[in-house]
Amino acid sequence: MFAVIKAGGKQYRVAAEDVIRIDRVEKKPGEVVSFGEVLVVGGDTPSIGAPTVSGATVAGEVIAHERGDKVIAFKKRRRKNSRRKRGYRHEFSLIRITEILTEGKKPSDTPPPRPKREAKPKPEASTEAEGGEGDERKVAGKKTSAKAKKPATKGKKPAAKGTKK
Repeated sequence: MFAVIKAGGKQYRVAAEDVIRIDRVEKKPGEVVSFGEVLVVGGDTPSIGAPTVSGATVAGEVIAHERGDKVIAFKKRRRKNSRRKRGYRHEFSLIRITEILTEGKKPSDTPPPRPKREAKPKPEASTEAEGGEGDERKVAGKKTSAKAKKPATKGKKPAAKGTKK
């Protein structure tokens, strides 16, 4: 099941467990935020709103707040010794969608517990030893190739122009 929500003047297509980056919301990390403006709910029986789907809500958990890349606005007026430099970083919130609700259901106040992932099995010790030796050979090969690329120089420096011996 998916939904199209409207948040911060933009539209996002979301499904359960999706992580989206929207304009900053005034909630602390770990709290639940709900989006009431649901434009489309898709799945087995899709429903399209006019303009919104009545009784549909999308809930998500605030993961973190972050800031975007710096945008620099530089203005210069030629021949007038006039320069203005102004920087700006937009603030975003990372939200993990927890549930898509229909028929007027209310989202839960606490986010559901996340299933813990199992650690990847470590390879056997004999495999690591073989892989480690191959890596050393590659590194050694890179070092020798770097030395080979240096130009060969003679022991004497060239004489300066205009001087005779």
